[in-house]
Amino acid sequence: MTIIETDLLLIIDVQNDFCPSGALAVNDGDGTVAVINQLIPLFSNIALTQDWHPAGHSSFASSHNGHDPFTMITMPYGEQTLWPDHCIQGSKGAEFHPDLNTTPASMVIRKGTNPSIDSYSAFYENDHTTSTGLSGYLRDRKIKRVFCVGLALDYCVFYSAQDAHKENFNTTVITDACRAIDMDGSAQAAIDSMTSQGIALIESNTLLS
Repeated sequence: MTIIETDLLLIIDVQNDFCPSGALAVNDGDGTVAVINQLIPLFSNIALTQDWHPAGHSSFASSHNGHDPFTMITMPYGEQTLWPDHCIQGSKGAEFHPDLNTTPASMVIRKGTNPSIDSYSAFYENDHTTSTGLSGYLRDRKIKRVFCVGLALDYCVFYSAQDAHKENFNTTVITDACRAIDMDGSAQAAIDSMTSQGIALIESNTLLS
């Protein structure tokens, strides 16, 4: 597979809080960094997403008395998993992993900034209607294909890939450049769902070899 000018590498939430010792650590989350850094030189177009929550965000379990992290509640926009406090604006945990090469990126999408609604996808908040503006940005630059990498495979990568596909971008997830939280089989469920929707799943050697 050859990368061309109308391709985008979308690097999703490779932040300290999602890496080992972080507030919402994904197992081996920092294992994505070396693979992503190898992929970056192949692409002319690179965008980053960054979870960027205000303190006391409504998706935090600490904002709901009597609720523990990883439990579900119903919000006005639907079902919401409650998370440990993470990626708080300006915190060390919200920073990109220090070894990630962020220099070539032309755009950073900060998501989850609205205290009343969570945002997994790079394209839409969790109400599935409030846009981040990424689709318009990519269309202005004539992007046709989006390659998704990062954290976590079964949440923000999954939702971003789904929305990229729905927005009519040819969408691929590079699986060895992702890691999953994998709650109750959520990793396999995400993989099965993406496959059924026509989202391609490849490994990085397809591009690097």
